[in-house]
Amino acid sequence: MGGYFSMFFEMIIGFIALFLVTKILGKTQISQITPFDFIAALLLGELVGNALFDQNAGIIDILFVIAIYAVIMYISEIISQKYKHTRHMLEGFPSIVIYNGKLIRDTMKKNKLDINQLQHLLRTKDTFSIQEVEFAVLEANGTLSVLKKSDYQMPTRKDLKLSATEVDLSTTLINDGEVIVDNLKEKNLSIEWLTDQIKEQGYERIEEVFYAEYIKDKPLFLLPYVNRNHQRWEVD
Repeated sequence: MGGYFSMFFEMIIGFIALFLVTKILGKTQISQITPFDFIAALLLGELVGNALFDQNAGIIDILFVIAIYAVIMYISEIISQKYKHTRHMLEGFPSIVIYNGKLIRDTMKKNKLDINQLQHLLRTKDTFSIQEVEFAVLEANGTLSVLKKSDYQMPTRKDLKLSATEVDLSTTLINDGEVIVDNLKEKNLSIEWLTDQIKEQGYERIEEVFYAEYIKDKPLFLLPYVNRNHQRWEVD
């Protein structure tokens, strides 16, 4: 029974110590989890867990582990603030995945981001169609920042006192050069229709199209393969 009480007491002390560490490091360290922070947190969890279940470890050992973690994080924060060139190494850097309305395929590939993941991130920003986006930036912490095209920015139809119109969800028909057959069938569309639409927009083969999006009663939205060719776009 004494062992359980000891673990409970050590856990309470560890929780209080971690809470104080988060207060010292500031809110940004909690809201902006970078790869460096993620690795450090995993390491901290492993060390604290071992200290809790090691019979030879006591409160001093747990506090020592937390103190080392706090010092490392605090020093890394000072370094990144004082030496700007270290920020990319410690915190990562944002990447432009949509530029002037075009998907930048090699940047997406470098960041292990596919179309489905991108669409999910866009939906969290109340953007249900890629064709609404002028610029999209994948931040260092994995979130997506979106700047919509001017036609889709405020004011809204309600602001202009216009009558409501029917709203349809977009459907992906081509993803990375491959036709999504199930989506075609769902919309009662054929490969022949898709091929004709592609040719009308200057493409000979489906394989030339990186992404195609269909919305009822609107022209088929197509994006070709676009790579940045090692050109760097700075986003601060």
